[in-house]
Amino acid sequence: MDFSQFLNTAAAAQLGREADGHGSGLPVDLTRTAAIEVNRDLYLEAEGRGMTLSELLECDEYDPSPQASPLDAFERQLALAGVRLGGKSPATVELFYQQAPTLLPEFMLREIKKGQVMRPELAKLVANSTSVASNSYTPFHIDTSDDSRFSMRPLGDGAELPSLLVTEQNHSVPVGDYGLALKASYKALRYRTTSQFRVLLWYIGFKIQSDKIAMAVNCLINGDGNDNAATVVNAASSGTLSYNDLVTLWSQFEPFEMNTLVCHIDRMKDILTLDEFKDPLAGFRFQQSGDLFSPLGATLLRSDSVASDLVIGLDSRFAVEEVITQPLTIEYDKVIDQRFEEAVISESVTYAKVIPAAAVVLDTVFS
Repeated sequence: MDFSQFLNTAAAAQLGREADGHGSGLPVDLTRTAAIEVNRDLYLEAEGRGMTLSELLECDEYDPSPQASPLDAFERQLALAGVRLGGKSPATVELFYQQAPTLLPEFMLREIKKGQVMRPELAKLVANSTSVASNSYTPFHIDTSDDSRFSMRPLGDGAELPSLLVTEQNHSVPVGDYGLALKASYKALRYRTTSQFRVLLWYIGFKIQSDKIAMAVNCLINGDGNDNAATVVNAASSGTLSYNDLVTLWSQFEPFEMNTLVCHIDRMKDILTLDEFKDPLAGFRFQQSGDLFSPLGATLLRSDSVASDLVIGLDSRFAVEEVITQPLTIEYDKVIDQRFEEAVISESVTYAKVIPAAAVVLDTVFS
């Protein structure tokens, strides 16, 4: 059967509807999809243009998705290859190697990224994420030590304009390479369904994102190597955490806003059981949606990377930034050639302080 015949079959329509395990009821045109050969050269082109394969396929010269298309360009490639990711009869991993081995690396990368999204806390910590073409990054040094030098006020004739001094930090921040080797034999995976395999990939992305949260937390507490560790305030009494201690932490943020609190689960339990926060409506919201209430208007985030005696308060709009040299990638050659004996997933990323005063640490155990 040639491609023209295939397009007219019920199977083609079903593949288009069920490529991701659920039908949209909308027709999917696979004509341009079939004209594209996904191979190593296409991965190399995407890499050279600073794109993922999915992004490259959406370019005008390849297979851009029409408005309201139920499938994106990569999903149409899966549909064309007959790879179903869900529903009653999802494809097996072996089907990738039988019909579309070159699609497997991008499939894995996409699913790992979906796992990262399952830990949204990182986005609530960083003010900005930027890419640089270097293995080191020199953050801004913003002089906020004298507010009177940078404030709106009437100016007399010949008066000096208020100014904000912005220079570079004394020390650059190295952008580290972080990687994970996923080792699994073809035999162990070949009969697994793609829906099973996705869960494994989601967990990898989830774990990668958890590690990045730990890196951001470390930067918030200890700084980025430019003598900009967070200011520490002590609780009123060592070994206890009270409502007054949280108010003391909150009071450190003028002119900033303490909109986020990050702490270990032990301290989070202390906060959740404070009498001042035993609001019946807050408990109802938690039971209904799982969303934690916001003490003093701050979003409460759990990170067990924070020492159990510390609570970090921050204004997430100004405290820390994420710097990326190499976005998340996967070694596609190994996945294609070795039938997935080993896949190396890597990223080059670091975190740097923006305005140090936008993060303050409360220490509840001290001598």
